[in-house]
Amino acid sequence: MKRVLIFSLAYEPIVGGAEVAVRELTSRMTDIEFDMVTKKFSKEHKDVEKINNVTVYRIDTPKILFPIKAYLFGKKLHLEKSYNMIWSIMAAHAGFASLFFKYSFPKVPYVLTLQEGIPLEEIKSKARFVYPLFRRIFLKADVIQTISLFLANFAVSMGYKGRVEVIPNGVETAVFSRISDPSRLQSLLERMDKKEGDIYLITTSRLVKKNGVKDIIQSLVDLPGNIKLLIIGTGPLENSLKLLTKNLNLEARVMFLGHMSYEDVPLYLHASDIFIRPSLSEGFGNSFIEAMAAGLPVIATPVGGIVDFVFDPDKNKDKKPTGLFVKTENPESIVIQVKRLIKNKELRDSLIENGRRLVREKYEWDLVARYLKTLVFDGLL
Repeated sequence: MKRVLIFSLAYEPIVGGAEVAVRELTSRMTDIEFDMVTKKFSKEHKDVEKINNVTVYRIDTPKILFPIKAYLFGKKLHLEKSYNMIWSIMAAHAGFASLFFKYSFPKVPYVLTLQEGIPLEEIKSKARFVYPLFRRIFLKADVIQTISLFLANFAVSMGYKGRVEVIPNGVETAVFSRISDPSRLQSLLERMDKKEGDIYLITTSRLVKKNGVKDIIQSLVDLPGNIKLLIIGTGPLENSLKLLTKNLNLEARVMFLGHMSYEDVPLYLHASDIFIRPSLSEGFGNSFIEAMAAGLPVIATPVGGIVDFVFDPDKNKDKKPTGLFVKTENPESIVIQVKRLIKNKELRDSLIENGRRLVREKYEWDLVARYLKTLVFDGLL
């Protein structure tokens, strides 16, 4: 049995796109034994637990000290277990831990996965005081795997000259494409008091500036009253977004649903009509392909990794359209595209069908895991 040590700042029950990816990918590579060193974010979280195919070790430390403490903990584990490879999930905190490990054990292959969704200039700005060391996170990697062409170019811009594999995140279409218990969906629609003619926009977003939730709320002012918004997620901007909603007299049309388990998200997608996230930046955008799998037309911005799979009929005339683009920080363009989708059934149906087909053909987790295993892991283990 081969052993892989993962460094990741966060893991379940802290769940984002990267955490979902690690869970889905590792659970499909049953011939490998995975251990993970991650940060303990709550006293309620266990110090050690087995989650699917990963033994998770949580260390109680401030975030700024995580790289050093994670490296030391990983070094101790390595002396006990002798890992065949280390795997860093994202460059920042986990990347520094992996870099320190690589310096100590240069013969152990090191894979860096880039999932970064925050603006890359912001990443570079935050790393400015340790920038030469930050670059080494990239330069010392044996292979860099990125989830989009956008992030592959970022790796190259950091001076990396080795092998880069673009292997996207995925979606379990069986989970998102249908609801196993239709009565749960009907019950949800009744609780939401969704009436005939109501159009529900939905966004699954951490409530931070980069996800553009403020712009969606502002767009409702110029959209008909039957158009409402479901917001799944929490974050530092939650209170200010709720205040904005109140000041715009939109409290009856905007529902803040808070944090939701990954398993419950498909139910709310099926209760909705249009998925929207006018991001300022995206490493990839798992939420978009999940919405496509659920049969929703999507509205997005042409930033980061989104352009790998959202094709606008006006901007990408050589491809089958899978979504509509809006401008960043521009509520007016959201109004235009939402109205367009509502009025044009033929366009809406084609986006839904093309989106579903693209997800089935390219973004199934089984397929993604096979690519990662074959293109990256097999050559290093």
